[in-house]
Amino acid sequence: MTTPRQLMKGNEAICRAAIDAGCACFFGYPITPQNQIPEYLSSLMPQHGRVFVQAESELAAINMVYGAAATGVRAMTSSSSPGISLKQEGMCYLCASELPMVIVNVQRAGPGLGNIAPAQSDYFQSTRGGGHGDYRTLVLAPATVQELYDLTRDAFDLAEKYRNPVLILADAVLGQMMEPVSLTREPLPMPAPLPWGARGTRKGSRTVINSLYIIPEDLEAVNLRLAEKYAQMAREDVRYTEEIPDNAEAVFVAYGSAARVCMTAMEQLEARGISTGLARPITLFPYPYEQISALANRAQHLLVVEMSLGQMVEDVRLAVEGRVPVHFYGRTGGVVPTPDEVANAMEKVIRG
Repeated sequence: MTTPRQLMKGNEAICRAAIDAGCACFFGYPITPQNQIPEYLSSLMPQHGRVFVQAESELAAINMVYGAAATGVRAMTSSSSPGISLKQEGMCYLCASELPMVIVNVQRAGPGLGNIAPAQSDYFQSTRGGGHGDYRTLVLAPATVQELYDLTRDAFDLAEKYRNPVLILADAVLGQMMEPVSLTREPLPMPAPLPWGARGTRKGSRTVINSLYIIPEDLEAVNLRLAEKYAQMAREDVRYTEEIPDNAEAVFVAYGSAARVCMTAMEQLEARGISTGLARPITLFPYPYEQISALANRAQHLLVVEMSLGQMVEDVRLAVEGRVPVHFYGRTGGVVPTPDEVANAMEKVIRG
């Protein structure tokens, strides 16, 4: 299907993707800068015969998602950094109970309440689980409004493939900006509930959704089975893209909005006679360790650019294992680095 490109705000593209992916239920609570998501869906979901509930809190919203996901339907929630923190206990339960759902984090600056400006300081929380216990959440990091649409649609399929929550890690820049979007896939009706879902009946076979295992050996067996699922994600669903000329002296490594800044910085450096490249992870978990590792054979320096004090830089250093210098440049507190300062940081790295 080919449709004309439509100008959309990032938060709106997420909503359209959820409807087109057959999302049956949305439960949320307002917080800037993702407020347009529940605002749009409060109108769109009832129009399409779906369920929308504004919960009384983030805690209530994530547990409503747990209940809906347990019945085998497609469910979703969204929030921004402090709200995501409140949802972590529920996320942990969803992973342990092997329930598919989609959660969107339109990041803002922290710690604490911070402010409503864009940041990327939720990387550790997102990629290391965020709650207690041995679990992981598949994390997708879009860099355009088009990718917000495409990856949100994909997130529902990936969640069901692995029976695991999938996190869309956006930020205030992506959520609020407007870009043309091509809707190249047919909208889906709401799928039938998955066969393993709980039906609330005492007749016939019953499905029990559970994350409590009193016997340690039983819980160990569950954790080992979940670990194999996370390993399968690493084998089958790593996503990564790069733009690296053969003569590149150094390579930026960045995701999301920071990658966009690096693209402009690359153009400025080219005008100065300096050739650089960009490596962009799209899945932050599973992380593209193999692809980042290969950069050590192709560049003299790597410069990781983040809107934080430096979090993904640790994964880059793990990937290259000291075979090439890994440098870092970041801004925090909601300050977005400019292409000029990123280009200058790279030139300093290259010139020594």
